[in-house]
Amino acid sequence: MNKHIYNLLLADDDEDDCDFFKEALEDISLETTVKMVHDGVQLMEYLKTDSLVNLPDIVFLDVNMPRKNGHECLKEIRTIDALKNLPVIIISTSLDCGIVDIMYEKGANYYIRKPGDFSKLKNVIEKALITASENNFQRPSRANFILQP
Repeated sequence: MNKHIYNLLLADDDEDDCDFFKEALEDISLETTVKMVHDGVQLMEYLKTDSLVNLPDIVFLDVNMPRKNGHECLKEIRTIDALKNLPVIIISTSLDCGIVDIMYEKGANYYIRKPGDFSKLKNVIEKALITASENNFQRPSRANFILQP
């Protein structure tokens, strides 16, 4: 695999989850940078203004956020020409089949259930980056949509 620095954007309102995500990135074998926003409004403002010339490689998007949730953000991302192909990986505490199906239908690239174990979090984040990259950031079939640690 080519040496690549992954420019990531995490949208998550839980500060502890953000800290764990950042710590996990420091422990994986891939080089990354990460920008964090803490609600859906901040995410969309960032994507529409701050990053149009330098989009992240991947957005990790929590489903349950204040002001604008992950469903609304994903739907909006997919309607904006400059963002419609932006890889979005859902990262949520829920693994409700209905929510998973909706996020797939709305165009998310992958779905991760937030593991409670730090080593599993590291593994699934690294797996997500590698899998997405190997698949040229294209969406998988529904059967391969959920990534496990």
